[in-house]
Amino acid sequence: MTTPDFASNRENFCYRHPDRQSFVLCQRCMRTICAECQTQAPVGVICPECMKEQRKAQTPAQRKANRRWGGSIAANGQPIVTYALLAVTTVFGVLQVMFGKTFDNLTLFWALYLLPDFSGVFEPWRLFTSMFVHGGLWHFLLNMLALWMIGRILEPMIGRWRYLALYLIGGVGGSVAVAVLSPLDAVVGASGAIFALMGALLVIGRQLGGDVRGILVILGLNLAVGIFIAGISWQAHVGGVIVGALIGLIYSRTRERRQRTVQILLLVALTAVLVIALAIVPPLLLPH
Repeated sequence: MTTPDFASNRENFCYRHPDRQSFVLCQRCMRTICAECQTQAPVGVICPECMKEQRKAQTPAQRKANRRWGGSIAANGQPIVTYALLAVTTVFGVLQVMFGKTFDNLTLFWALYLLPDFSGVFEPWRLFTSMFVHGGLWHFLLNMLALWMIGRILEPMIGRWRYLALYLIGGVGGSVAVAVLSPLDAVVGASGAIFALMGALLVIGRQLGGDVRGILVILGLNLAVGIFIAGISWQAHVGGVIVGALIGLIYSRTRERRQRTVQILLLVALTAVLVIALAIVPPLLLPH
């Protein structure tokens, strides 16, 4: 039974509908709101007034992106997948420090580990584990800084699942490029996936009419560094950029809800092409 003290306390009722009892607070202004007034946010809910303020604070590019991409998560939503990738990579980094070369040898990517006729083993998981281990502290820090910077922009724009698919398929694309262009090299690092994010951001930004010259400069400098400095796998960089740009093109051409099936089929087809290239090209280049 409701007591007089409870009923007289307006904090127990929606501020917009005083006759509706609620215990849910807007995560921004902390006012009580009923179910009708709630808009789902990445964490909790927000009230209509805060939603209006949030939309007013958006830049023209953000508003344009929301219209074109459907706003799969709130414009100020947290890039959860980016944070998860950072966390997983950090865990792998700790394991590298603890177990050293033993752990590296279990996770690095080498084309021969996918060709049992040449190595006697078949370990396809290395296509993914190699994205989370690095060749040193600076390698780790630079990749994670790039992931954090790009992820905060790209993930809210295209949505979490598209972003995760881009990261993983782009990383595989980088490894496939290494296997095709330099099948005897063993590699580690998220560079292929990071460059895929840059390639996709370049294409999507161009589709939105944004100024992508800054991305082009950064991309060009990074590609040049990979080519002219020994010990850096430029093949993974190039493969990541190409695959990322293709995925960005797929996303930009199939962004309508009714095109979701087509989008998924195109991603599956691209992944199949990568797998076929991995199965056919390296055996032709290796000595028999």
